[in-house]
Amino acid sequence: MGIIQKQSVKSSLYIFIGFIIGAINILILFPRFLSQDEIGLTRAMIDISLTLSILCTLGSLPAIYKFFPFYNDYTGADKNDLPMITGIACSIGFVITCLAGFFFRDFIVRKLGKSPQFAHYFYTIYPYTFCLLLFSWLEAFGWCLKKTTLTNFLKETSIRVLTTLLIVAYAFHQIGMTTFIHLFSIIYLIPAVVLLVALIRSRKWKLHFVPISSVTKRLKKKMIAFSLFIFGAQFLNVLAKTNDTILVISLRGLADTGIFAIATYVSATLEIPQRSISSISIPVLSESWKNKNMANISNIYKKSVSNLLVIGLGLFGLIWLNVHNLVLFLNKLASGTNGNYAIVGSVVLVMGLAKVLDLATGVNGQIIGTSNYWRFDFYTNVFYTILSIPLNFVLIKWLGLMGLAYSNLIALTLYNSVRYFFLWKKFRLQPYTMRHLYMLLFTALIYWIVRIIPQSSNLYIDIAIRSMAFLILFIPLTYYIRIAPDLTNLVVDKLALFTRRKEN
Repeated sequence: MGIIQKQSVKSSLYIFIGFIIGAINILILFPRFLSQDEIGLTRAMIDISLTLSILCTLGSLPAIYKFFPFYNDYTGADKNDLPMITGIACSIGFVITCLAGFFFRDFIVRKLGKSPQFAHYFYTIYPYTFCLLLFSWLEAFGWCLKKTTLTNFLKETSIRVLTTLLIVAYAFHQIGMTTFIHLFSIIYLIPAVVLLVALIRSRKWKLHFVPISSVTKRLKKKMIAFSLFIFGAQFLNVLAKTNDTILVISLRGLADTGIFAIATYVSATLEIPQRSISSISIPVLSESWKNKNMANISNIYKKSVSNLLVIGLGLFGLIWLNVHNLVLFLNKLASGTNGNYAIVGSVVLVMGLAKVLDLATGVNGQIIGTSNYWRFDFYTNVFYTILSIPLNFVLIKWLGLMGLAYSNLIALTLYNSVRYFFLWKKFRLQPYTMRHLYMLLFTALIYWIVRIIPQSSNLYIDIAIRSMAFLILFIPLTYYIRIAPDLTNLVVDKLALFTRRKEN
């Protein structure tokens, strides 16, 4: 347990540091030195390559996570053929993707008529996809060998540091835009090489051609069935998250893609507590299902809803009440690139509401996914993807970026409603009380009160005033309503400890 806790703390630290560096990159350095088209180009490379890299795996990564322990116990590193088999599968997937891109290149470029700059640099998708695929494949083995701290550092922190170095090099005219894009397309290569060296030095992993093992012969049918099912769920999950970027590129162009990238990153701030609570809840929920402890499952559901709702409302309040300052800041930074980020505020507002709604449903997905009805989790992902793609297409064409934000809100509302009614009908799990309604109403009142505060001419002073005013009203409200006692008690205990230390 000590090792797990130690790695968890280090991994969380790297994720947090990576998020801060990423915020500096996308909210400060990108708008200052890159045009909206160029920001959109980097976002296009990331999202399209992410989608293609998942396709290239052909479902081999789930097999690594699920079956590597069997190989590790029965074959050892010298006779373990799982790296060879999955490596071949990924290679075949990448070749198929490249051939598809070659034969359909004219069709793809024609569909990118709104983004001629991306059509010009479309070839950079292939090295980005390959390097990301290589890293993802090695990352799967790294997780199996409990090298989570290293993999999280490489993925969450080092990638963003390398991005910062590229932006700085471009800003000081050490490289041009073409070189910047070329280097950006292989940004995962260095982390992949570092991880490859670490795996080889562990002596528990080898990449070599060996005869097909008895483990593979015995488990191949289960591996194929499991991999294809989970692969389908993974791909749909990624496609649901990236299809909006792809549609913006083809229908609106790279400038809107750049604006959308910034709005998405700001609203994604709300997801940070959800990731932590979700990962912690999964093993506890699995154990509770095994023991048929419905009381504990219900308790986890209620606490997750309350805690995430309070955190979500708090973060959303700080973001929304200062979003006009964010727009002023971005426009000031982008003065040299002729950018205009006025629409960011409206997009962040709607997408932020969608994230709060998602947080307010707690760990509903984790409860379903760890139950005997785990296939329903897959079906809801299918429903979400099938719903979001045509909805995105229609509303983007009708309302532009705001249409995409509304589509996100509608799709998440319906998606979480289906999950909520499933848990209520199947298990009689219902986490909401009147306290949640009071919290929403009084928080909305606080938003309105702080919103009418006269705006200061200095945006930094204005941020400080609005943030402090909101927190001064919001924190006592949370404590008074007692909607999330665990969270409020934790804050009170930390403040009391800090006070005692100051007195001593």
